[in-house]
Amino acid sequence: MVVDRIEALRTEMQKRKIDMYIVPTSDFHESEYVGDYFKARKYLTGFTGSAGTAVVTKSEAGLWADGRYFIQAERQLEGSPVTLYRMGEEGVPTVKEYVEKNLPEGGCLGFDGRVMNAKDGEDYEKTARDKQGSVFVAEDLVGIIWKERPELPQNPVYILEEKYAGESTESKLKRVREKMAEKQAGIHILTSLYDIAWLFNIRGGDIAHVPVVLSFAVVTKKECFWFIHGEVLDEKLQNYCQENQITIRPYEEIYSYAEEIPEEETVLLDKNIVNYRILHNLNSKVKVVQEANPTELMKAVKNEIELANIRNAHVKDGVAFTKFMYWLKTNIGKMEITEISASDYLEDRRKEQDLFVDLSFDTISAYGANAAMMHYTATPESDAELKPEGFLLVDSGGHYLDGSTDITRTMALGDLTTEEKFHFTTVCRSNLNLAAAKFLYGCRGLNLDILSRGPLWNLGLDYKCGTGHGIGYLLNVHEGPNGFRWKIVPERGDSCVLEEGMVTTDEPGVYLEGKYGIRTENEIICKKAEKNEYGQFMEFETITYAPIDLDAIIPEEMTGTERKLLNDYHKMVYEKISPFLTEEEREWLKIYTREI
Repeated sequence: MVVDRIEALRTEMQKRKIDMYIVPTSDFHESEYVGDYFKARKYLTGFTGSAGTAVVTKSEAGLWADGRYFIQAERQLEGSPVTLYRMGEEGVPTVKEYVEKNLPEGGCLGFDGRVMNAKDGEDYEKTARDKQGSVFVAEDLVGIIWKERPELPQNPVYILEEKYAGESTESKLKRVREKMAEKQAGIHILTSLYDIAWLFNIRGGDIAHVPVVLSFAVVTKKECFWFIHGEVLDEKLQNYCQENQITIRPYEEIYSYAEEIPEEETVLLDKNIVNYRILHNLNSKVKVVQEANPTELMKAVKNEIELANIRNAHVKDGVAFTKFMYWLKTNIGKMEITEISASDYLEDRRKEQDLFVDLSFDTISAYGANAAMMHYTATPESDAELKPEGFLLVDSGGHYLDGSTDITRTMALGDLTTEEKFHFTTVCRSNLNLAAAKFLYGCRGLNLDILSRGPLWNLGLDYKCGTGHGIGYLLNVHEGPNGFRWKIVPERGDSCVLEEGMVTTDEPGVYLEGKYGIRTENEIICKKAEKNEYGQFMEFETITYAPIDLDAIIPEEMTGTERKLLNDYHKMVYEKISPFLTEEEREWLKIYTREI
């Protein structure tokens, strides 16, 4: 199948005299996760991970995947003509380096200009120009060969009430216009689905587990346009738009609107998100101010109403997870439980909670060696039966009207080796050390990552991902610009100064291929501590409430400070969660949050 699809693509390339064709994992909005219509790279290569880029030439086909997916990609590409390029590994070229080296002189480089962000598109255009070549961006060649492609999603849209959002759309638009004025921009083109949903206080369902709606937005000094499939807006939404002076226009008209912007105008946009075709459609004399969307930082800094709601959502989510953990630990070995049935049980517990909307992402329920794949997804074919031994790693979360959650727990199902316990304890120490950080304002996640990664680096171990990411409010569970990472990865955009009100995950791990995976993940709110002659100190508040499995802890491998941190955390978990449990569950929780 993959062979046939690549050959079909090459046939279309040959018709247009294209030497090399790039297929990124993206929609028209540079979303992290995409709807089925946009899964062209998956269709072409067979690799199902959420990130990656395919490049096809006349004689070669390659897939670039990051460290989260090395194991998965290797398995899924086995036997296919697609070569895996492990991003970030020594000696492995980046996609741009590969294109630069392999595009022939005078050659033609192709990609769909709507699914390539403007910055990358400009870089590829320059590469082709430097080789006296050209780019072909007017057609979606994968769409031509994909005969049974799903339709573009058009799901219902709803208003997120101000009691959840904490700020009106009118107020948000005013703040955006103030930022535009600072940049002397008369027009702001906004294509990020998360930013549009936040700005307009609306949510949808056009991406699985990401409550957004396919649309573009343009804010001017006095007007606001929303480019959207009008069929998804009921009378209530239409009235809402009128009240907020938002003019509705057809989704596809964003491209003609861009063409019609007067040449004397100044446009604020983010080339890392706005697609290449939109930028390409602007008059060459239009002044472009390249900046991050003002809404990105605004939505990352949660207001007091959002924070109160988020804390409440985490209590409910902690109740659901604790009930699941109790059920798992008390029934393992007594009844048949598989990765999928365990995941389903946890989902049912979340659905019982007030204001539940959806899962915040596909649950990762990974037993034993499967957990060494960071983004493993159990399928009916791979669904492992759980045995009373080893670890089960569950990375999961929920969307509620009062916030989104993301929690990972690794649970001992029975006997563990000394190595498994030692690595589990080290991961726990890493998590606690970062959460306990106290630091001066101005620090970035880059400054603090060593607190988490340090205990593992001391063992000669590492994990091939960041330590943490921002969390959206009933939006994308991976949100910038905040994060924890040991080095800057430009395309991730998660290295900003940590601000009061930002919510970030804390999730170190150990992943040993063929053996097991361990991850402990909590969410933490950045908040102000004391201010003195040295400056403004900052600290974190942990808001994830669920036991860290004491069956896998070696207390002697923890310092006295670390044991106190764990004991204090477990005391908080018991106080928050126990009132909502049955008597049996409460007694179990008392044991699993005991002092060590």
